[in-house]
Amino acid sequence: VQLVESGGGLVQSGGSLRLSCTASGTIYSISAMAWYRQAPGEQRELVARITTGDTTYADSVKGRFTISRDYAKNAVYLEMNRLNPEDTAVYYCHAVLFDRHAIAPGPYWGRGTQVTVSS
Repeated sequence: VQLVESGGGLVQSGGSLRLSCTASGTIYSISAMAWYRQAPGEQRELVARITTGDTTYADSVKGRFTISRDYAKNAVYLEMNRLNPEDTAVYYCHAVLFDRHAIAPGPYWGRGTQVTVSS
């Protein structure tokens, strides 16, 4: 199983970016997908999470970021608007999924994509 992110980059303060993540491999089911981020010297933090019928956002991104899923493509997206320098971090895709070769669902991570917001 592999999670691959894309869409990061450099953007000016006030700008927008859209991150994408696609899960591939021997996936039986995905119960939840999420985006985390980690700034230099900081702990990794939850940005947004989506399950069937429910979404959760960190207070710092509410009203600016939107998480969505494409269930057919095993994909999750993060639309980020009104970006500011405090949003600069490596953004990681996370999924709780059932690998067909596993005996139970487990957490999986992507390698991350860099988002840099200049002031």
